[in-house]
Amino acid sequence: MGLIEGAASARVRLEGRFVLGADPAGGTPLEPGEYAAAREGGAVVLRGAVEARGPAALISPLDVEASRLTVHDVTIGKDFHWQRRQSQGFQGALRVLAGREGLTVVNEVPLEPYLASVISSEMSAAAPVALLEAHAVVSRSWLLAQLRAAAPPDAVPPSDGSRGSAAVRRGVSRIEDGTEVRRWYDRESHEAFDVCADDHCQRYQGVTRAFSRSVFEAVEATRGQALVHEGAVCDARYSKCCGGLTEVFSTAWADEDVPYLQAVYDGAGAPEGVELPSAGPAAAEAWIFSSPPAHCNRTEPEFLARILPGFDQETRDFYRWEAVYAQDELCELLAAAGLDTGGVLGLDALERGPSGRIRRLRVRGEKGTWIVGKELEIRRTLSRSHLLSSAFVARFEGERAGLPATVRLTGAGWGHGVGLCQIGAASMADRGAGYREILGHYFRGAELRTLY
Repeated sequence: MGLIEGAASARVRLEGRFVLGADPAGGTPLEPGEYAAAREGGAVVLRGAVEARGPAALISPLDVEASRLTVHDVTIGKDFHWQRRQSQGFQGALRVLAGREGLTVVNEVPLEPYLASVISSEMSAAAPVALLEAHAVVSRSWLLAQLRAAAPPDAVPPSDGSRGSAAVRRGVSRIEDGTEVRRWYDRESHEAFDVCADDHCQRYQGVTRAFSRSVFEAVEATRGQALVHEGAVCDARYSKCCGGLTEVFSTAWADEDVPYLQAVYDGAGAPEGVELPSAGPAAAEAWIFSSPPAHCNRTEPEFLARILPGFDQETRDFYRWEAVYAQDELCELLAAAGLDTGGVLGLDALERGPSGRIRRLRVRGEKGTWIVGKELEIRRTLSRSHLLSSAFVARFEGERAGLPATVRLTGAGWGHGVGLCQIGAASMADRGAGYREILGHYFRGAELRTLY
């Protein structure tokens, strides 16, 4: 897992027994304490109780369970509104590499212990057990799908012996013709590690968050279990809050249909007396301006405190939310995204997905018209970090110098909305649903299978 990239230096504290190198018998013993790494002349220089220089530095534990390393200044929530730096504790080995743009710090750990950190970093370790179990299966499925896509075709055979799917999408795709910008962002291919440790892959914030015995029990209870569709491990996705309806894959990423990532109402049956956004533009706006019942429509402080990590609890208005921009601020945001609009006259939803999330947005300005997509690019364009989601309605208000004075965005949900709705799943678990029921609700047509 890539913890840090492009750093001028890195600091780590060792607790327990470690050696420098991969060979426990022949490695250089490292005393507990603080160490600093720097990139000098293309080499990694490690300084502390022991000093060393080389193309890389590998710090290996002699006793994984009894040894811990703390990495300082790890950025979490990169580019999102909760971005900050933390010191985080990890188990396993630490590899420090001299990359082209600075140091890369990588944690090497087995898959199952990795999941204990993921599920208690994405959600709270105090969340209901069924939510932790469901999340362990989803996160394991996602990781196995990524590893299969990155491996040579025959390196990771599916459990049934077939070739499996090579359809895991990575990198950045874009279509730009001067007036339309369409980009979607998926997990990037990393040269020095398998996956990053942040929201762009899966949150992995070390063992410090996995303080609950139920976390480790959830991973063990589901050991080796993954979602499978037509013989291939599912590229399972999840977001914080779907807003009442989950979204389809093509709204957020490539123009492809993924059978097990479809639009699902996040409740039992269908909401009475409420039209779904897919009924048309008026229905989509009515859906966003209403607050229909759903598993993820939960606002009780006690419930949110039990299921969300501390920094996620800072965001309370996630099921329905508002953002208000003055004209000047909106112009600045659009200019930063490369759209020289002049005064902004309108923001129009040209295409929405079934959850109401916009996949093509028309921006009308004094200097011309642009079309922006897909959902994450829209969220980036209209925020200094990211809007909570692209399921919003824009209403312009007031007038100043012949232009609308402000724009009010009224929105639904938090994240892309595809696959598992984390708050909805936590609510289902809180009300007695088991992890198999939760997975069956969000991943229609997928099969739960034990792979190892």
